[in-house]
Amino acid sequence: MSSDRDWSRPEPLCALLHEAAEVLLQTPGRHGCRIDLQGDSLLISGDLHDHLPNLHRIIHAAALHEGERHLLLQELIHGPNLHHGCDMSWRILARVADLVLQYPGRVHPLLGNHENSQLMGVGVTKGGGNSVEQFEDGLVMTFGEQSEDVSLAVDALLAAMPLAVRTPNGIQCSHALPDHAWMNRFDVEVLERSLTEDDRRGPFGSAYQMTWGRRFTSEQLSLLADAWSVDVFIIGHLNIDTAAVRIENCAMALASDSDGGGVVHVPLDQSIKRDEIFGRVELIQGIALPDGADTWA
Repeated sequence: MSSDRDWSRPEPLCALLHEAAEVLLQTPGRHGCRIDLQGDSLLISGDLHDHLPNLHRIIHAAALHEGERHLLLQELIHGPNLHHGCDMSWRILARVADLVLQYPGRVHPLLGNHENSQLMGVGVTKGGGNSVEQFEDGLVMTFGEQSEDVSLAVDALLAAMPLAVRTPNGIQCSHALPDHAWMNRFDVEVLERSLTEDDRRGPFGSAYQMTWGRRFTSEQLSLLADAWSVDVFIIGHLNIDTAAVRIENCAMALASDSDGGGVVHVPLDQSIKRDEIFGRVELIQGIALPDGADTWA
């Protein structure tokens, strides 16, 4: 994927985002808002939050040009670094959309709480101001009178993102899981259908809950694992100061938006034990780039 592609003109950017949205909706193995994968392997990232250098290394590690490899990305937008008070993370959406078109059916950006908040126009923060407003300000600063067209194209891409990705050997990835206190209002069948606006709306929409939960119990995770025939959950969303943390006995949270961030590479065509998954976390800064490659600083 080219790092110097110019998406600063609204027409090609809108076309790119709409085309990528259609590819996501037509992903092989998609059932409702869940994707069931087949292939060789899956590289899983945690939250990125517009960390372009880490995305660059992750893409190299995924080696999508080799075999039937898959890449899962999440929480792409709303980074900590603003430009004249504006969030410019539409650029990471463009890069990922471009990757979706290059490798259709094998690049899977998950719906996160920041993407859902942007889509629903509900304020959310990354520690400094309203990230949704700052994102829109970034579109206006870049595209002027055509920013509304770009905003609608962004919405199309966000609306097409799956809520969960499941592997044939029992791993399910989603941005989060419902908080244990919300389980009496959570619909475990949400993954089997296309999402509605009510699903996306907080605090009781099931898609909202699956992108916002932070408190889990062993009993709750076992209940969800049984309902979905899952052995291990891999999520993002949690505020952690390491690459990954284990949650109870059957879940792990990943973070990929710092120099200490990590990814995990899992096979799809062979069985894998829980403890082996937890031992597969790789630090992003340890991923070697080809000689002469820039880091998208």
